[in-house]
Amino acid sequence: MGAGNGGTAEREIRVIDLGDFDDRRSEIAGQLWDAATEIGFFQLSGHGIDRHETDAAFAAARAYFALPAEVKAGQALRPGSNAGWEYRSQVRPSTGTPDEKESFQLTRPRMAGMWPRESELAGFRATLLSFEARCHDLAMRVLGCFADRLGLPEGFFAARHDPSAPDHQSTLRLLHYYATSREAAVRAMAENSWRAGAHTDFDCLTLLFQREGQEGLQVCPGREAGERRWTPVPARSSLITCNIGDMLARWSGDRLPSNFHRVAPPHPDGDLGPRYSIAYFAQADGSALIADPDGVHAPVTAADYLRQRIAANFAG
Repeated sequence: MGAGNGGTAEREIRVIDLGDFDDRRSEIAGQLWDAATEIGFFQLSGHGIDRHETDAAFAAARAYFALPAEVKAGQALRPGSNAGWEYRSQVRPSTGTPDEKESFQLTRPRMAGMWPRESELAGFRATLLSFEARCHDLAMRVLGCFADRLGLPEGFFAARHDPSAPDHQSTLRLLHYYATSREAAVRAMAENSWRAGAHTDFDCLTLLFQREGQEGLQVCPGREAGERRWTPVPARSSLITCNIGDMLARWSGDRLPSNFHRVAPPHPDGDLGPRYSIAYFAQADGSALIADPDGVHAPVTAADYLRQRIAANFAG
């Protein structure tokens, strides 16, 4: 899928406060539903993940990406595993060129042999596993609110995103977009190239952690993709940016739209340094059956659906 280059448009990226969650659950569920159905992107405050936890995760990411390439190659991503290190390997149909980044993926059941040694990067594994668990818990809270609005039983999505399951597919991804030169930034603008080309996510829900001032994320709501108008999403260290993925769109009978988004290159006169972000993709366990309440789509397992989406992506 591609949403083209297009122009820009002002849209409200809503900030939803999750504070006093248990007492405000119904109110929060309504706010999340409205933001998700109208735009598909929103940001969370009061989410309970402390700043020192995110700072530690980002410090671990920077330390990992600073390792020599030959060390990171020891954790090279295996096809179909979504675990380990990849370097400029994601090619978006919207651009036909690799994203200008490297990443490290953590998918719990697939991490054998995928960690750097403790002597190479002390504390990396423990820091990431702890942070991934915090992201999982938060994602299940948010998905629980969507289950409420879809008339699904309590704990519905949590039961289908089980970190102890051998077919667990949720992934924590560390992302490093490379620094560039002014000349390269000018060329990128002229050629409409992107740090990450336009795409939708394949999962149920994405949590994105950004660093203050490291701008670039843009969104084009799925129901307006034909208009090809993009809205910048502010990078705030205190907020978590969320978007609906293709799995949840299907599970909701298309009531919750999965949106196009991309990462723009830096402006030639702006910050040309590296950009770091961390994404958590809440992706249903492989055996989970995706069947929407109204029967809009034929039921399909999450594993088969993911294979279909990846095949369509590469066919694009």
